[in-house]
Formats: sequence, structure tokens, C-alpha cells
Amino acid sequence: MSRTLESTPAADGFRMPAEWERHAGTWMAWPERPDTWRDGAGPAGTAFARVAAAIGISEPVTMTASPAAIERARAALPEAVRVVELVTDDAWMRDIGPTFVVDDAGTRRGVDWIFNAWGGRDGGLYSPWDRDDAAASAILEIEGADRYRAPIVLEGGAIHTDGEGTVLTTEECLLNPNRTPHCSQAEIEHHLRDCLGVETIVWLGAGVFLDETDGHIDNLACFVRPGVVALTWTDDRDDPQYDRSLDARRRLEAATDARGRSLEVHLLHQPGPLSMTASEAAGLRKVAGSKARRAGDRLAASYVNFFIANGRVVMPLLDERHDDHAREVLAGVFPGRDVVGVDAREILLGGGNIHCITQQVPAGASS
Repeated sequence: MSRTLESTPAADGFRMPAEWERHAGTWMAWPERPDTWRDGAGPAGTAFARVAAAIGISEPVTMTASPAAIERARAALPEAVRVVELVTDDAWMRDIGPTFVVDDAGTRRGVDWIFNAWGGRDGGLYSPWDRDDAAASAILEIEGADRYRAPIVLEGGAIHTDGEGTVLTTEECLLNPNRTPHCSQAEIEHHLRDCLGVETIVWLGAGVFLDETDGHIDNLACFVRPGVVALTWTDDRDDPQYDRSLDARRRLEAATDARGRSLEVHLLHQPGPLSMTASEAAGLRKVAGSKARRAGDRLAASYVNFFIANGRVVMPLLDERHDDHAREVLAGVFPGRDVVGVDAREILLGGGNIHCITQQVPAGASS
């Protein structure tokens, strides 16, 4: 039985672990929305299944699915993947699932952020979103982990931590008036410290160009180990991403983390630029209250949107011109881990990538 706690993780001695710390497993959600996933979500389902299989080599994977899709999911997934019935509005488990926190004894609890579909009535991607907002609580109940209900709107893709007291985020997202407009930057920082058990917040400016999440950090930059960050990059000064990445690089190189370290920055050249094709757009079905996706739309493609599993890194394959270089960079910053690529264009078409569709459960005993 999961309890809802009135205290905060920091007050109780809990912290958000780094993604490279040992996992007990990973949660995902099966794609179904016809306005997000083309052709009845068939191609996306294939991509999700490949991601689940790649992660499942090294740790248990749980996939949620609605009653209408649960048999289809079971048929597509490896037998070892656990499938549980849970109805969500879409399949972005990083953003709708709980952020797990642990204490020194290995007790595991979860932070349940307020979710408003990346902007609510002011730029949100679909409505309603109540089933997505309820997903974290349901998952914590299944995990038997106690729950902290956070007081701010935040998605898991908006934060990335080194597990040693530092968190990365962007102003474009967390200071956006469509998230928690009544909170100042200082108040947002206070809640991050309370909910994540961190001391230092490193603020970057804007995220990846045209990222419909309002600039999630997990598409722009992430820790790969303490004191070391991977950053999406382009050498093309005429590309709209250039100034965004240059500003992020300057901020990162000027920052120090909670342990007083300067940050070492490794550049991952962006794919493309990539755009949605006419045939891809034709496979989508418009749903009232949701964002329209059109042929020619630039896609917010980034190799930073990878997932660190036990013993391996699962990265998106997006552009033959840059895939190999991205794999080489990741192999260099993750010595001792296999770097496994998965064709992820179908996930990108929905607005995110591999990190966005996964949420790790750290190793430890639940409370």
C-alpha cells in the first residue's frame, strides 16, 4: 500500500539518484494516440518494442497499456517484459511517471509532479490530461512506494541530476508562465531542492529549437557522470539551434556543481535538421483539443535523448550522416557500457525520443 506523505523528500533524507546508478527496472507506456502516432500507432509500437527489448537485456521492463491495446502490446513485446493495464492519455513515461528518490538505507519513494500536458490551456499539447496526471500515483501503488505530491507543474524530462546534489534544467521550461506562474525562480529552486534533495540548480536558457515540451533539458543536455555533461550541438551558425547550444555551452562552462567542480562538456552534433514528411503526416488523425502535426514541420531531433540502463546506453538512430559519430562520443563518455542504437524516427515523430518514453526505478527496497 502506497502512502501519500505530507513532508518532503529532502526533509526525510531522500535524493534523486543519477540515471547511471543501479536500476531495479524501467517503466514505459504503450503508444496509442492517433494524433501523436501515425497509422494507428503501429510503427511507433514497433519502435517502442525495440526500445523495451534493448533495455530488457539488462534490467526488467514494465509496459503499461490500455485494455484496448494490451493484447497488441503483449504480442509485440519480448516475453520478459511485464505488461500491466493502465490507461494514460499518451505514452511519455518520463513526464507522467513518478521521479523516484532514495535514502541512504535504500528505501525508495516517488515524487508525483503536477502534469498539465506541457502547458495546460496555454500551449499544452492535448486536453484532457487527467489520466496522465494520475499515472504516477498508480505506478507508485503498483511499486508499493510511498508518494510525495509535488506542489509545482513539472515533467521528468525537465530535470537531469548527477545524483550528487546538482540538477540541470532550462528557463524556457520551468520559468514558462504555462507551468507554475505563481512561483518565482527562487521559489521554483526551493521546490526543486525540497523534492529532489539537491543543493545546486544549473539553469540553461532555451532548449532544442521547436521542442514542443518548451525546452526540456533531456533533449538539450544531460549529465553522463559527475562533473561531465553531454550537449546537443551544431556547427551551422545559420541554424536556429546554434545560438541556443552556444548559450548553453557558455553557461555550463561557467558553472560549478554542488561539489565545487567545473563542468566538462562533450558535444553531440544534432541530426538533420529533420522534418516530418507528407506521408508521415497523412497517417495522423486529428483529435479535438490536440496540437496539429503537419508535413514540413521541423522535428526536435537530438542524440542527447538517450537512456542509461544497467550496463548499457540505448541511443536513438536518427540520421545516417551523424549516427556513427554520436555513438562514438557516447562510447567515449560511457566507458564500460555497451552503446546500443535503436531506429527511433517513429518516436521522434511523436515529439520526443528514447529518454522521454522511459522512467527508471532505482535499486533499493520500497518503503
